[in-house]
Amino acid sequence: MTDAVFHRLAIIGIGLIGSSIARAARLNGLVDEIAISDLSPIILKRAEELSLGDSYHAAAGDAVVDADLVIACVPVGAAEAVAKAIAPRLKPGAVVSDVGSVKGSVVRQMKPHLPDNVHFIPAHPVAGTEYSGPDAGFAELFVNRWSIVCPDEGTEPKALDRLIAFWAGLGANVASMCAARHDLVLA
Repeated sequence: MTDAVFHRLAIIGIGLIGSSIARAARLNGLVDEIAISDLSPIILKRAEELSLGDSYHAAAGDAVVDADLVIACVPVGAAEAVAKAIAPRLKPGAVVSDVGSVKGSVVRQMKPHLPDNVHFIPAHPVAGTEYSGPDAGFAELFVNRWSIVCPDEGTEPKALDRLIAFWAGLGANVASMCAARHDLVLA
């Protein structure tokens, strides 16, 4: 392993945000390996054509094997399905996060399905463009933008520090607040 913050990153959903994370993580040396999953075979093939990852998986559960950081880059309404799909294959100690704009809903959908031996830390990068899909992503998307991490009271400090370091490494300004406060402030 290099000086990367995480060894293996799994990105579930490779649209604008997921592809921007992949590009920035690679550019900044934040991870050693990137596994990508997307439900759309066309999108997954395009991600491979763009060389956004090191491995490509139709099944989210396959992508998360041995990942120490998993980021669900899917619409908020799909968070529960992702949690159910990845839960049995998650590595103990992995950090599991997301990029949804509403945190309370994501917590309610994902947390009940995730095993107790992983660190679930929701996040919201407050960044984007009007474009979508893997071609729309760019490594500088998060530079000088806010990324809000939403740990709960039981979050392990080292896991939180690693996730904050990851977002900071992408160029983001990172703030931490509980999910309820996030949803109130950003409503």
